[in-house]
Amino acid sequence: MLEKNILKKAFSTMATAKAMTELYEENFKIVSKYVHATSRGHEAIQIALAMQLLPQDYAFPYYRDDAMMLGIGMQPYDLMLQLMAKKDDPFSGGRTYYCHPSLRDADKPKIPHQSSATGMQAIPATGAAMGFWYKEKTDIADDFAHKPFVVCSLGDASVTEGEVAEAFQMAALKQLPILYLVQDNGWDISANAAETRAQNAFEYAKGFHGIEAISIDGANFTESYEALEKVIATIRTERRPFLVHAKVPLLNHHTSGVRMEWYRDDLEEAQSRDPYPVLIQQLKDNGFSDDEILIIENEAKAKVQADFDKAQLAEDPSPEDLFTHDFAPTPITEEVGERNPEREEKVVMVDCALFAMEEIMRKHPESLLYGQDVGGRLGGVFREAATLAQKFGDERVFNTPIQEAFIVGSTVGMSAVGLKPIVEVQFADYIWPGLNQLFTEVSRSSYLSNGKWPVSMILRVPIGAYGSGGPYHSSSVESILTNIRGIKIAYPSNGADLKGLLKAAYYDPNPVVFLEHKGLYWSKVKGTDAAKVNEPSEDYILPFGKANVVQEVWEQETTETISIITYGMGVHWALNASAEILKQVQHDKQIIEIIDLRTLYPLDEEAIFRSVRKTKKCLVVTEEPTNNSFARSLAGLIQEKCFKHLDAPVMVIGSENLPAIPLNSTLEFTMIPNVEKVIQKIKEVLEY
Repeated sequence: MLEKNILKKAFSTMATAKAMTELYEENFKIVSKYVHATSRGHEAIQIALAMQLLPQDYAFPYYRDDAMMLGIGMQPYDLMLQLMAKKDDPFSGGRTYYCHPSLRDADKPKIPHQSSATGMQAIPATGAAMGFWYKEKTDIADDFAHKPFVVCSLGDASVTEGEVAEAFQMAALKQLPILYLVQDNGWDISANAAETRAQNAFEYAKGFHGIEAISIDGANFTESYEALEKVIATIRTERRPFLVHAKVPLLNHHTSGVRMEWYRDDLEEAQSRDPYPVLIQQLKDNGFSDDEILIIENEAKAKVQADFDKAQLAEDPSPEDLFTHDFAPTPITEEVGERNPEREEKVVMVDCALFAMEEIMRKHPESLLYGQDVGGRLGGVFREAATLAQKFGDERVFNTPIQEAFIVGSTVGMSAVGLKPIVEVQFADYIWPGLNQLFTEVSRSSYLSNGKWPVSMILRVPIGAYGSGGPYHSSSVESILTNIRGIKIAYPSNGADLKGLLKAAYYDPNPVVFLEHKGLYWSKVKGTDAAKVNEPSEDYILPFGKANVVQEVWEQETTETISIITYGMGVHWALNASAEILKQVQHDKQIIEIIDLRTLYPLDEEAIFRSVRKTKKCLVVTEEPTNNSFARSLAGLIQEKCFKHLDAPVMVIGSENLPAIPLNSTLEFTMIPNVEKVIQKIKEVLEY
């Protein structure tokens, strides 16, 4: 039998959760302005878990876990502020749904931001557990009497998501300290388990060797508490993953917008498994009287009503509140260090990145690198991680399975536990499976947690066409990425910029994507020698949002001039085209100004507009197909802001608007820009 104080606290919490559900139903028109769900039927397992979590633990609840929130010490008022999207909502400041918590209170378990928790949260949660694993392997873990673990709460229906399989695979492979709590009420929304699942989560987990799974009655508080007590004690000491499959009834609507009476045919059966009377009987079996139980219930109802009345009067966000916390402030605002020291020989771009990585990892034990084939055996398919595993160990530089979603999304959890993950997607063409995590989890974390959980990570992505890479190793993807708000994007054209921006990204508390043109890595492409540099000093840092005037012109009255706005490989096409045109026209003054953006977000609009207003003509050069592209959007921005100064329309040159880059070298050459094509386009703009 459990101690009386445990049962009393559990019942008080359950009575509070039940009272909230009933009050919401009574005030349906008020609370259903925003969609919400409740824990009714799930309370026992949630409270049993919450009562055993410690402040050093990390929790990733799902949208039905309001009883869990009460169990860790949140007040009904706190949850109601989010229910009504109020300014002082402690999770998001009125930005996100009810019971989508993010919490960083010192006295409670830590709850990083997550999206709507339909399976995608399994990857960030497993990333946090992998963070604990890494810190313990490298002796930088915090010293707690009870080692922390991670709990990832899931509905059984969400376990069918492919990203859950990626999370399970890594938890089993690395033996991570995580508990997957699966609450199985037999339903998705209107589809039931028989329609949509070949097996339940307990059966599914058996296929992942190394995850121990148990199945329990999650509607029985005592059974749930005792089972979780054993599981949690094992995770804290043995540091390995568990899955607890808890069978529960759903006694309230899927959400306030999808009413149970519309489609449910099992309501009577579900009601027969209500955890509330089960816990009351357990109280009575432990000597509680009917009067004591009634007092607890009445106190819970009074508290819920008072908090509800107070929450309705709380202040709404102001319009100005919209514009905060999209990014955390970065300390890197100025260029520092020596960019061009004297060296015996110039260094190729890939080595500048490698040296930057080594310097970062030597100085910062919280940094680590992982991705496909970056480990000691190969060191990256472009040798961009060569020797790093040998120098820093297999715990700091390691291979992952082929799972781009995990590579990207795990950084959310890694960052949350205080690490700085540097991860790699092997080619830009492979980024697509990771976009769900990049967009939904990584990019929105700071904004939707109201600044509590910015994701400090670096994602390196080799990009671009080079050497007949074909349709799956040659794509440009910057237009997709620049449409994801909440990330910063670098696209350097030379080794000095790559090194300086990598250092800036490391000290930036926000997520940063590096697009690194593989044709520039070794300067094997004709005309790209300018990508090789004297390696900058170790303390060289280049802030984001500062374009480089690669080639400057003076404002001229009688000679036609032009600005080329570009980045990456485009810088080298522009330089070579400019040199050839200067030979042909035999001017004694330069007529082509070249602006290297260096970062696509933040964008140095001031440098762009200053150049175009001076030269009066503009060409944007990109490697992407131009239709609906970042380059065309940039051209539209320039046209809008510089219209009164222009002597010609802003033009764009890029690849042909076709679905993929062919393997054949002749077709590849025809597809993408080159120096000659850029020359012809420059002449077209100049002659306009």
